[in-house]
Amino acid sequence: MERREELERCETVQVHRDIVEKVNAEMPDEEVLYDLAELFKLFGDSTRIKILYVLFAAELCVCDIAQLLGMSQSAISHQLRALKQAKLVRYRREGKQVFYSLADGHVRTILGQGMEHVGE
Repeated sequence: MERREELERCETVQVHRDIVEKVNAEMPDEEVLYDLAELFKLFGDSTRIKILYVLFAAELCVCDIAQLLGMSQSAISHQLRALKQAKLVRYRREGKQVFYSLADGHVRTILGQGMEHVGE
């Protein structure tokens, strides 16, 4: 443990002020960083990831998603509510049925790049 701490410490106490000031000027506001952290928390649940992944492939209703994932419709609805609130999925009505899809290309990109990253 002691050796690891040595590796994490700087050899000298020298702050690179120009770099620190540049990075500090580019840092988003605390509220934006909080919102980003909350967004990524949603990706930390495997059920929500599965839902997003099946919606990556096709627009589906709750019944379809429940069938694909072997889960109850109420469990799927509960997760979809969180995903809708985070603007990761959208829905449209067709008669009495509601169809869900990924909200936009950003969500598709996040999922695609995540899959690419874990596949490396």
